Amino acid sequence: MKQPVALVTGGSSGIGQGIARLLARNNFTVFAASRNPGKADEIAGAELLPLDVTVDDSASACIDAVLARAGRLDALVNNAGYILQGAVEETSMEEARVQFETNLFGVMRMVRLVLPSMRRQRSGAIVNMSSLAGLVPGPPFCGVYSASKHALEAYTAHLRREVRPFNIRVALVEPGSIRTGLTANRVDAAQRLPEYDAWRRAALGALAELEAKGPEPDRVAPTVLAILTNPTPRLRNRVGRDAALVSRLHTLLPEPLFERSLKKIFHIENMP
Repeated sequence: MKQPVALVTGGSSGIGQGIARLLARNNFTVFAASRNPGKADEIAGAELLPLDVTVDDSASACIDAVLARAGRLDALVNNAGYILQGAVEETSMEEARVQFETNLFGVMRMVRLVLPSMRRQRSGAIVNMSSLAGLVPGPPFCGVYSASKHALEAYTAHLRREVRPFNIRVALVEPGSIRTGLTANRVDAAQRLPEYDAWRRAALGALAELEAKGPEPDRVAPTVLAILTNPTPRLRNRVGRDAALVSRLHTLLPEPLFERSLKKIFHIENMP
């Protein structure tokens, strides 16, 4: 077989850029797609493409470009996403829709576009970037973001079962705190209710501290490479000590005790 062809969304920075670089170094033909490829750093061995996963025409044009240049697509890594922060009550319906449009419907849009060619090939791999927030109800004041990742987890599990007969592999990557700049580039809900101020500041400050202490984004790339080169990858693939530890605590601890632990981690012990 020729070099496998991979498309990485959100591939211009952070985790996506690290994935694109590692795949290019490991005999993949790589396309790294983002909203503003002209402003992105060059990635050795990868071609940069424009892509807005929330727009049908942009997504179609990106897939068409890959197929025209490479003749096939063997791997889709759905990495594009962002964090919407704020209390659930502070989050407008429009803000919630935009969050889901990127983190969930953007993935669904890309998957629908790549499946026809993968089914014809009788081969392919799809990796969806989830989060520790998709496994447990946290971090605090990121409820809509967490909900979008929980929905992505369910969608991916169903997709995996449905496309297995076509030799298409599907897996999730669930990173914990990674030093990606994701919280620095967060989107805050426009409304700010003073009743939540103290707890929100403490929780989001703790989230930024956890990210600053986390591993570099390149830590995620080897997990993606391992999935793409494994004929039978696991559905869920956690990255980082906190992803493994917190998800295990959530499984083992009674809910009240887990809630107390979460409050301590995010410095909101005084929250009733």
